[in-house]
Amino acid sequence: MEVFQSHRKSSSNNVIVSILPFYRSAPPLEVRLEDFEFFAMDRLRVLKGISDGLCRGKKPEEMEKLVVDLWKANMRHPQAVEEVNKDIISHFVLRLVYCRTEELRKWFLSMETTLFRHRFRLESSEAQRALMSEFKLPYKAVSNAEFESVKDKLGQVARSMGQNLPAADAIFYKVPFEEVPDLVSGRRVFIHKGHAYVAMNQVVSLVVTQFRSYISKALILTNRKWTSTIREQEKDRLTPIVEALCTSYLGPDYSQPQEFGEISIKDIDQVAKTSFPLCMRHLFEKVKEDHHLKHGGRMQLGLFLKGVGLKLDDALAFWKAEFAPKVSAERFDKEYAYNIRHNYGREGKRTDYTPYSCQKIISVTPGIGDHHGCPYRHFSEENLRAALVRMGVSSRAVEDVMDKVHNRHYQLACTLTFEAVHGSSCDAGINHPNQYFIDSQRVLQSKNGSVA
Repeated sequence: MEVFQSHRKSSSNNVIVSILPFYRSAPPLEVRLEDFEFFAMDRLRVLKGISDGLCRGKKPEEMEKLVVDLWKANMRHPQAVEEVNKDIISHFVLRLVYCRTEELRKWFLSMETTLFRHRFRLESSEAQRALMSEFKLPYKAVSNAEFESVKDKLGQVARSMGQNLPAADAIFYKVPFEEVPDLVSGRRVFIHKGHAYVAMNQVVSLVVTQFRSYISKALILTNRKWTSTIREQEKDRLTPIVEALCTSYLGPDYSQPQEFGEISIKDIDQVAKTSFPLCMRHLFEKVKEDHHLKHGGRMQLGLFLKGVGLKLDDALAFWKAEFAPKVSAERFDKEYAYNIRHNYGREGKRTDYTPYSCQKIISVTPGIGDHHGCPYRHFSEENLRAALVRMGVSSRAVEDVMDKVHNRHYQLACTLTFEAVHGSSCDAGINHPNQYFIDSQRVLQSKNGSVA
């Protein structure tokens, strides 16, 4: 197993050791089933945070800080060895999770490569050279004589990027230019006779190219093992966890109302206008308009209302009143009341059901006559634009939202809607309708001195 201690110089042999592993082989450890899942979920929080940061167009220095904060919040362990083990175990679990389709592989490869890039940059120069050695890259630093022969050209490249001229003891690596495509496309290296001269502070591009290539091949091999043996062998134990992890919601469940307590029927119309996300606002408007919702819509809106603090008696009264023009009191009590009480844990198995997360809502496929699901995914462009305008989103912000929708970043589209409506940033992103509600109430409270 690849286990590296915290980077330091060994007093006996002055060897630099790094904590950054290459994930060449799965650790031969006995891993508890809970750790198998929990470690993977912690790493997934890091990768999804990176994905959100990239989608929001964060600058390189902002991304570097984001990666540090995400890693500290989710992957730290009091014992250095255990932190390294968690790092390696979580990577291999998610490799298994994300090897299964081309789309999953592409996303995982991109996020892991970005994570590796920023972690490598945080290493010292000595540790970076040690990592290059560990990676067995076939490159050596150029000799002093060769450096002197190209020093002027290297200086021209440095000046073009607004950097200092290379010092006399600067280290450069001579590599085939096709192995550093990002440096070549950005005109950030001197190229001579098919080789690029890569400065020590640029070797991250060289190492990341190798890392990406290795992980890409490893994902294909893992997929073959998964489909040929692992999936069937572990069908009663690991397979259900693996198949569920890539769509797992990683935040609070909002099964109980949080800081803003309860809402009553008399408040619900007002808070629907100010603090409901578009998915819930649409369902709320439809039940008011049609005096009915199909089962999927009742579940999505009903559990959301439960999470924001609508008590069971008020929920029964709300649905009964809204359905009254089309459903008699007797029929409502017979056909609908049981399911409402069931969602509140008062019937059946007494399960305390949780409101739907964004991931769950996005993943459903509404049928004809259904109104549940995610408007950013399921609305036509014309209907979505109209709905955003009704929420008070400006024309420019609508275009920003639609750009995210076209790129299938539905939660980020919702986040931009929140920011446009409230005039306040939402750096954490929107991951749950009930989170949208709580964050909205916080903003309104700070602006007005009381909850709207």
